[in-house]
Amino acid sequence: MTDNRNMILAIVLSAIVLIGWSILFPTSGPETTVVEDAEVEAVAVPEADPGPDSPQALRELNEVLVEGGRVDIETPNLSGSINLAGARIDDLTLTNHKQDMREDSPPVRLFTPAGVENSYFAQFGWAGEGIETPGADTVWSASSDTLTPGNPVTLSWSNETGQTFELEIAIDEGYLFTVDQRVVNRGDGAVGFSPYALASRGFGQGEETFGFIHLGPMGVFNDEADYDIDWDDLDEAGTAGETRDSTGGWVGFTDKYWLTALIPSSGERVEASLRKGQRPGTYQAQYVGQQQILNSGRQLTTTTRLFAGAKEKDWLDNYEDAGVPRLSKAIDWGWFEWFMRPIFALLLVLFKMVGNFGVAILILTFLVRFALFPLANKQFKSMAGMRRIQPKLKALQDRYKDDKPRLQQEMLKMYQAEKINPAAGCLPILLQIPIFYALYKVLMVSVEMRHQPFFGWLQDLSAPDPLTPVNLFGLLDFTPPGFLAIGILPILLGITMWLQFKLNPAPMDETQKTIFGIMPWVLMVIMAPFAAGLQLYWVTSNILTMAQQKWFYHRYDMQHAGDTVVEAKAKKS
Repeated sequence: MTDNRNMILAIVLSAIVLIGWSILFPTSGPETTVVEDAEVEAVAVPEADPGPDSPQALRELNEVLVEGGRVDIETPNLSGSINLAGARIDDLTLTNHKQDMREDSPPVRLFTPAGVENSYFAQFGWAGEGIETPGADTVWSASSDTLTPGNPVTLSWSNETGQTFELEIAIDEGYLFTVDQRVVNRGDGAVGFSPYALASRGFGQGEETFGFIHLGPMGVFNDEADYDIDWDDLDEAGTAGETRDSTGGWVGFTDKYWLTALIPSSGERVEASLRKGQRPGTYQAQYVGQQQILNSGRQLTTTTRLFAGAKEKDWLDNYEDAGVPRLSKAIDWGWFEWFMRPIFALLLVLFKMVGNFGVAILILTFLVRFALFPLANKQFKSMAGMRRIQPKLKALQDRYKDDKPRLQQEMLKMYQAEKINPAAGCLPILLQIPIFYALYKVLMVSVEMRHQPFFGWLQDLSAPDPLTPVNLFGLLDFTPPGFLAIGILPILLGITMWLQFKLNPAPMDETQKTIFGIMPWVLMVIMAPFAAGLQLYWVTSNILTMAQQKWFYHRYDMQHAGDTVVEAKAKKS
């Protein structure tokens, strides 16, 4: 029984470390900074315009958007515009994702023009020597005023030596831009150039990186996802940055729910880099293709794709199937990816069936408990036996309290005589670790759950439970600090876990008894800041476990009583 207790204790403590580390020891992103525009400064890539020299020179978004020529972007999922000055995609909002839960909340803004606080944009171009290439100030001509799915727009510009540069930009109904970068050489001689693509980001109100989920700079290089580069690495490396040679892949910035990824053609050899800008708080992802030599009278086209949008699993998987390598790795699946993906897929199927994410979580919890039912049967049978012989074990402990080896021998004999395996209850607990971890990751990173309501006061399952007795459930006009904002679901979690421990055989060791007594309330506090969807799963799982436990105990107690009667009759006869 001691081994079983120690195993359970280790598992629970592991769970506390797993979910509590990110709360107690968060890893911050870079400091919040009011930033201007980011520069382009890398090998063979020209700099972007410098932007304002001081924060005071920053302008309002609406003021910047009405200046100069723009091509409107209109799709079911995206809206915004392309700036003809510099041919930048620098105005982009996600029409189906609001900034907050208010009914009149504006859509999430992903891209913001240069000259505005926290600018964020994508740009495509060419670098070359002895040839005039379009830059950040170049004003392009557009073939159409609007970019829509099925109706691409071509931007063009010609220099004075006979070279014409074209960007044919297409967009689908999701989040993918396809940009054909074309050069036509009508000059007298051959010219050399390298195509490039960049995403420039001013980090302002950026999200913090928290435990087990990577946020910030990342890429897929040579078919391998690289989560090892973070903001601190870029700060340390400076403008030199982190560079990777790669065939295909992608490079960009990932947030908890959003992604910007620059994707070269499959099989194209590129130099990809992530680096810090020269101005404080600016960062850049880019790749540069190999130099091309274009003879007079010829033309050459290279293709870049840009993902800019929400990390919705269905779209990521569709783009992977269409040839974008490992785009779904933008979701940091973690250690149990092999298990997370089917859990995520099942949860989305359930959500589409019932139309309520909370109900989908409840159904998933039932399915998990049902799948573990055979193992739970063995677990609770062992626990029922342990509970039944507990008085005998206590008597052995008192008798051999000064002789530990003899106590272990006598306990082993009793287990054998009663046909009890004290370790039989460990397997179901061990199997629930990857299940719980997978659900933790799924519910933490799933944009599909963002702002999804359940019932009553739970209007956003991706946020913590908002009702707390600390402010009398909202009657007092103040917001308690995060560590005190213990909602209804975390309270229910603590109570159900305490009741669950009460149903288990009581530990004979006083230290273990004390730890198990306070652990439910420690977990209640630790879980309070987490997503309500995760809390809902855990509370429901605890309730189902207690129901199973009561039923199994009753069943095996009755079975043991029947076996005892049969044995007594057999002895009499």
